[in-house]
Amino acid sequence: MAQTIPKKTAGNNHFVEEWVGKVYTTLCVLFLVATIIAMVYFVASRGLSTFFKDHVNVFELLGGLKWSPEGSPPSFGAFPFIFGSFSTSLLAALLAAPLSICASIFMIEITPKFGRKFLQPVIELLAGIPSVVYGFIGLSVIVPLFRDIFPGQGLGVAAGALVLSIMILPTMTTVATDALASLPAGLKEGSYALGATRWQTIYRVVIPTTLPALMTGVVLGIARAFGEALAVQMVIGNAPFVPRSLFESASTLTSAITLSMGNTAAGSTHNNALWSLAMILMLMTFVFVFIVRWLEGRSKL
Repeated sequence: MAQTIPKKTAGNNHFVEEWVGKVYTTLCVLFLVATIIAMVYFVASRGLSTFFKDHVNVFELLGGLKWSPEGSPPSFGAFPFIFGSFSTSLLAALLAAPLSICASIFMIEITPKFGRKFLQPVIELLAGIPSVVYGFIGLSVIVPLFRDIFPGQGLGVAAGALVLSIMILPTMTTVATDALASLPAGLKEGSYALGATRWQTIYRVVIPTTLPALMTGVVLGIARAFGEALAVQMVIGNAPFVPRSLFESASTLTSAITLSMGNTAAGSTHNNALWSLAMILMLMTFVFVFIVRWLEGRSKL
């Protein structure tokens, strides 16, 4: 009888701990779901007010070339901002993707011990640097360099893309490194057994097998660049026009929102139009998440 009481007490404690854990995690999940739904509803309700309350044509907002909300008559053409966001993000991905994939191959396939122990932490440190530091370096180094070499003032899509490429490099490299490290050793051993060299194994076996995972890192990098505001705002020039070259000033959706949101009255047409730009950013984020999930489904070995 003396041994039965402690067993019951321990069983009751485990029962209480299990239920406390279940209730706590369920409440956390419900809170996250409610927060996401509330954010989507809030942004969508404000963004759609531009079309249903202020009667701005959706095609004018998406395809218009003139952004003059305070003009007479006002214009709400957001295509220069959309073009600036896509051009800087895609160009940054083109610059960063080869570097990140080569760095991950170097760390995993060429020098695994040195790469994983020293090089990977150094690259991951880039993710912890504040974006304002990247913007200040771009404004102090890259913009004067472009001004001396290329025509224009140095501000523009090229400077913004170069700064963004450095910022998204850790994201792409980390995903690519994890993908290469998770590759089954039997695939490479089979290639070596057939007489293939290291480089033949890398570009005929390793890269084709992990390509969906590598592209997942690229898409995550584009999503990161698409939502960046401060750093690109400091070096792109913030001109609401479609640039004719990479060295002309442009603007992005994030820079247009951050520069104007504080100067507009809540509920005004200008303010609602800025919320419409935020809704476009949110929808593009959903598209990027969908692409990443699709690529993850194809990368299962």
